[in-house]
Amino acid sequence: MIEVNNETEATIDESEFAALAAYVLSQMHVADGAELAIMFVDEPAMTELHITWMDEPGPTDVLSFPMDELRPGTADSPTPAGLLGDIVVCPSVAARQATAAGHSAEEEMLLLTTHGILHLLGYDHVEPEEEKEMFALQRRLLLTFLAERA
Repeated sequence: MIEVNNETEATIDESEFAALAAYVLSQMHVADGAELAIMFVDEPAMTELHITWMDEPGPTDVLSFPMDELRPGTADSPTPAGLLGDIVVCPSVAARQATAAGHSAEEEMLLLTTHGILHLLGYDHVEPEEEKEMFALQRRLLLTFLAERA
């Protein structure tokens, strides 16, 4: 079950983000029924989360809160359904990053959502090799999702 909540003034196509999440989870062989929540929050709320959970000042673009520590499965052995976790995205931070990157705020938020799901599935980017793997995977997942939606 994928739940998308927009607690901001930003216009969010919640069905697009739910479809992206469903696509990414299916590509990562996570069984139907895994629970995922995606929340869009304003900068004060994101700042509070960022300070509380990461001990970092100011707002950030995306935070992931894993629950059952599910990991990607395979086509033959999908990950069982469980509580994947929560992703929190800040649209105003995403919009600033999108401007700097030269694409739309929606594209940036789709990228951040994909990034957040991969974090929930155990991917990280602390080490250069991990970063290379995670960023290549998130790019492939997002581009194939967008190509299929076109």
